[in-house]
Amino acid sequence: MRLVFAGTPDVAVPSLEALVASSHEVVAVITRPDAPAGRGRKLTPSPVARRAEELGIEVLKPEHPREPVFQDRLRELAPDCCPVVAYGALLPQSALDIPLHGWVNLHFSLLPRWRGAAPVQRAVMAGDDEIGTACFQIVKALDAGDVYLMESRPMPDLTAGELLAELAISGADQLVRAMDLVAAGERPTPQPEEGVTIAPKLTVEEARIDWSLSASQLRNRIMGCSPDPGAWCTLDGERFKVYRVAVADTQPLEPGEVASTKRQAFVGTGEGTLELLEVQPAGKRRMPAIDWARNAAGTVLS
Repeated sequence: MRLVFAGTPDVAVPSLEALVASSHEVVAVITRPDAPAGRGRKLTPSPVARRAEELGIEVLKPEHPREPVFQDRLRELAPDCCPVVAYGALLPQSALDIPLHGWVNLHFSLLPRWRGAAPVQRAVMAGDDEIGTACFQIVKALDAGDVYLMESRPMPDLTAGELLAELAISGADQLVRAMDLVAAGERPTPQPEEGVTIAPKLTVEEARIDWSLSASQLRNRIMGCSPDPGAWCTLDGERFKVYRVAVADTQPLEPGEVASTKRQAFVGTGEGTLELLEVQPAGKRRMPAIDWARNAAGTVLS
């Protein structure tokens, strides 16, 4: 099939590469416009745009996919289908109607659970037992289209960022197989009407750590917020980020109280204790928690 791929961040790059290597033909890529990045805030192409240019593929960067000029070019390209991974813009019905077989999205959840922008983060924060990917037909309603493929796996002990990177690689193969199904005329399966949950983008305020919660609750919240926006609390009036923790079986501590041995750092919670594994004090780089905790005797995080 003739494909026009839509995607923007790093997690979309494996799918672009897999589709280019498949029996299908990627004739163009749609991505978000260049955005300011780095200290100089220089306009920078998206990861997908950079990779597409390296591969010699035409890149379309509409401010919004409703633009007539963009839609006219998409019609000229005459795609059979538009596979999508984390494109980052809402698609109007006028754009959805252009490809012969519509748009098929690779989504990082087990639909209908966690429809929305942050499915992996929300699944980790909720303590879900399993995670997975789904390829579904895009419709106007949020992540509500019929499903071609869905695959699950037990929830691993990873941060949301690490898990998303793994799912991006395994999901790339799944998206290629979904394109094969579309080409073969296979019909997708409607999603169940029950079990819908929504996964909005995380806010910085949501990432604030409340040490009165239990160790297991805080483990899930901290790992789900890592690396972005990064779970945080305060230390001496400044923001202190925590990127990685594990539930520990050790002596109880007061909520927020820090203790350490030669090799481990711990913090108390409302129920149980966490081992601090990776932190970032204000104005410093991310570091192993024990490197910080050696000089943190008597510290209380708030």
